[in-house]
Amino acid sequence: MNIKLQIQEKISEILIQQYQLEGVVLEVQENKTDFEGDFTIVIFPLVKLLKKSPDALGNELGEFLKTATNYVEGYQVVKGFLNLMLKNNLFVDQFQFLKTDLGTVMPKNQTVMVEYSSPNTNKPLHLGHLRNNLLGFSVAQILKEAGYDVIKTQIINDRGVHICKSMLAWQKFGNGETPQTNNLKGDKLVGNYYVEFDKQYKTQINELKAQGIEEEVAKKQAPIMLETQKMLLDWENNDPEVRQLWETMNAWVYAGFNETYKRMGVEFDQIQYESQTYILGKDLIKEGLEKGVFFRKEDNSVWVDLTDEGLDQKLLLRGDGTSVYMTQDLGTAVERFKDNDIQKLIYTVGNEQDYHFQVLFKILKKLGYAWADHLYHLSYGMVELPEGKMKSREGTVVDADDLMQEMYETAKQKAQELGKLEGLTDDQKEASYETVGLGALKYFILKVDPKKKMLFDPKKSVDFEGNTAPFIQYTYARIQSLLGKSGKTEFSSSTDIVLNASEKNVLLLLSSYKEVVQKAADALSPALVANFVYDLVKSYNSFYQNNPILNHDDQKTIDFRLHLSFLTAAVIQKSLALLGIGTVNRM
Repeated sequence: MNIKLQIQEKISEILIQQYQLEGVVLEVQENKTDFEGDFTIVIFPLVKLLKKSPDALGNELGEFLKTATNYVEGYQVVKGFLNLMLKNNLFVDQFQFLKTDLGTVMPKNQTVMVEYSSPNTNKPLHLGHLRNNLLGFSVAQILKEAGYDVIKTQIINDRGVHICKSMLAWQKFGNGETPQTNNLKGDKLVGNYYVEFDKQYKTQINELKAQGIEEEVAKKQAPIMLETQKMLLDWENNDPEVRQLWETMNAWVYAGFNETYKRMGVEFDQIQYESQTYILGKDLIKEGLEKGVFFRKEDNSVWVDLTDEGLDQKLLLRGDGTSVYMTQDLGTAVERFKDNDIQKLIYTVGNEQDYHFQVLFKILKKLGYAWADHLYHLSYGMVELPEGKMKSREGTVVDADDLMQEMYETAKQKAQELGKLEGLTDDQKEASYETVGLGALKYFILKVDPKKKMLFDPKKSVDFEGNTAPFIQYTYARIQSLLGKSGKTEFSSSTDIVLNASEKNVLLLLSSYKEVVQKAADALSPALVANFVYDLVKSYNSFYQNNPILNHDDQKTIDFRLHLSFLTAAVIQKSLALLGIGTVNRM
């Protein structure tokens, strides 16, 4: 157990034994003030409960801790804060423990399924998909590190009106174009026709409006939209020509997606397709009608009434029998719990779908599925650029492939300006540019709390100073250089050493790694890991700049500081890996 948790547990014991206060938690913080002490305990919550002065309570609690432990050397009460001075051997023992256990956790014996990505097959992945993929993948990595078994999954939105829009546009305007004939990634080619459809659709709407037809009516009567709706019906009726075109164009898209995922560094254990699960959803609609959970309107459409739940009525099946998103999401959820022994299902989906998931979860509860209480929507804010919002239909999105390439190019330019990669082969340099560039992109996105909307600035993300991945990766590379100069590949340190304040700070952060991982798993927030590793790097750099390592005249001190550096590099690497970010030995 790390030092901070030891103190917190001992304080809880004392509060129960001495004051009969059960369930009261006092905040324990690393002491970052100029006052003496390793930890600070906030006394103020006890003042109101026990009706004593902060100083009196601080002195009482300090004495109790000193008597009840063998590691509190002294204390100081300053303005309602209790500062504890701990014995050196406690830090040495913590260091000895870390040498053999940096982050091992007990298995939770629970399986969590994490859904992310889940793109439409009518356009390439863009910046919004990047946040989704990076967030979902990182959450899965963190849950795994916290002891859970994890299944990473996605459901591909491979059917529906939006898919038919690209298909119809290609059929009308494609002239047989393929990814091979145009040397273009398949997802980009199909995306071009999605944009083309929107252009043609708007033209037809304007033509109808010029004839005196109201805009809302024109949107429904535009010939190209009517053709698209017919194509969807033909697809659902298994028209062989429509199905063949659908399979061909989807295959182009999947090949393109796989290239993007590989460069992004994300992967999946399972993949589902809406074209298969929407049928199961229709069976659930039938079941819900029989149970009286759903009702049918005069136009034959099926609805659920959630007004008693503070929501509204929700369409589940159109009058013509075609599915909506909710239909297939119901079927997909049931299939996942039927086919997998999972205890929790996390949907990584943007906050514009908050209402959708409220409805989904309530419908599943109404249908009697007990596991509906174990569904969670990991809702995240949208990503914007300095130029504003993106729009897929208008083709004003930031393409994920283009952005990753831009990050690579920026990292390459920075590295060449610094000129520190001489002696590496071209392949090693290329690998470094890729790791640093994509690391900058991932960290900039993941360091922000998932719930918050974010503004992505590519230039700021590749800065070698401040809270960025290159700054963290550079510290890792600095440690590798230090260890290389030492000539040591194995490290053993004496227990006969007195730690100074900066060494303690690094050690305390290293010892909190498991706690941070667990908190990040509970909160489903990679931002907690990102901020932790940034704090660790800042603490280590302060230690590095103010303490001689290889030039110290005491061999025990040299060995200890090298070993502390080695452990720091290991935790940096582990933390970055949870964010899907690699490390390099030279920058």
